[in-house]
Amino acid sequence: MKTNTALRWIAGLGLALSLGGAAQAVEVGGLKLDDTAKVGGKELKLNGAGVRVRIVVKVYAMALYLTEKKTTTAGVLESSGPRRFTLGLLREVTGDELGQAFMAGITANTDKAERSKFVNQLAQFGEAFVSIPQAKKGDIITVDWVPDTGTVMALNGKQIGDPLKDVGFYNAVLKIWLGDKPVDSTLKPELLGSKG
Repeated sequence: MKTNTALRWIAGLGLALSLGGAAQAVEVGGLKLDDTAKVGGKELKLNGAGVRVRIVVKVYAMALYLTEKKTTTAGVLESSGPRRFTLGLLREVTGDELGQAFMAGITANTDKAERSKFVNQLAQFGEAFVSIPQAKKGDIITVDWVPDTGTVMALNGKQIGDPLKDVGFYNAVLKIWLGDKPVDSTLKPELLGSKG
């Protein structure tokens, strides 16, 4: 049944939402997020952070961590080494809603040929969200790229799902916020640290 839900998302993808959060604290949307993160044995620095607002509702705070500062989407997607983005929820949301929003964002920022390369990973990614019955305000979701391991997702520090091996898939997920049709056009420059 979990697979059917994930496949339904892949087939019918149609919403838009998102999340955010990560070591010294930076306040984003009322949540304290770390200004550094350790991923794959490397220290990452906060690249940028902001709040995802949908209509007038604050949905989540988000932070992007890289080994070195990048101010363009291409720079982020081409960066080598580990990466992390953190979502700190600012409202309650179901795993199903999160999954649908992620899938809609991926669909909006990738073409069919690109998505076809990641069908299995999209299904697994969807199943990971199905395993979250209800995410609460203040919950933290981290999605890491760990070289030689893959994309690793965790809810409040507890891994959900299995690692997904392709860096292209991780980049497709990042495009939800950094692609040509970002889910929130004001959040994109904040994550790239180029707002202002």
